[in-house]
Amino acid sequence: MRLWSLGVLGFPAVLAAQTGHGPYARIAFLRPNDGQTVEFEAGYVRHLAWHKGAGETWSWYGWNITFGERQRWFVYASFGHSAGALDSAVAPGDDERDNVMNVAPHCQYTGSGLYEFLPRLSRGTGEPAATTRLELTTVDLAPGEDKTFEDALAAVQPSLRGETLWYRLVEGGPTPRYVRLRPRPTYAELLGEQGDQGLPHAVNLLIAKTSIEILSFRPTLSLGVATKTSSP
Repeated sequence: MRLWSLGVLGFPAVLAAQTGHGPYARIAFLRPNDGQTVEFEAGYVRHLAWHKGAGETWSWYGWNITFGERQRWFVYASFGHSAGALDSAVAPGDDERDNVMNVAPHCQYTGSGLYEFLPRLSRGTGEPAATTRLELTTVDLAPGEDKTFEDALAAVQPSLRGETLWYRLVEGGPTPRYVRLRPRPTYAELLGEQGDQGLPHAVNLLIAKTSIEILSFRPTLSLGVATKTSSP
């Protein structure tokens, strides 16, 4: 999952760095090979077991895309890390070998980004609740419009209803790009809030492309995440 080096830090320093809280999140996308969804999920479970056995301190969320052009793709993510924590992976060489053995044969790696949480625009912490459903909105802006976009969202932040988390892409894709996460327990709650959760009209001319997808949480494909789910 992560390929950053531990360097020569001693164990106490490594543990402190691993658990250091901060604004950064890792969000990545995998596309299971056609006809290999069962094999992919079994391999991913084995890889999570490796992380647990290696003393992993990060929490890893797993979702499937249920509604969207990337239907059935798998999304994994980890939130709330400091810059130092990003440099403190558990046995990165062994991690990669296990990943290549158990996960890579059954999927395509379609993107991985490093994001920064934006509390000024959000309602909630930088770590989403693990609800059954999650709305993922991706917004690509015209060049140079990031400050205007953020100021417009900050102006409407007091009116947000429910957990609404904004992140700015800092590495791993085209910029300026933003993602918004809205964890909700049911489709009914997500759909019932559509009229109140649209982007402010002031940003319409700043946006080059927007996509909205609904994800379903996969507890068995997650690690160290306290679930807050309801019936599908």
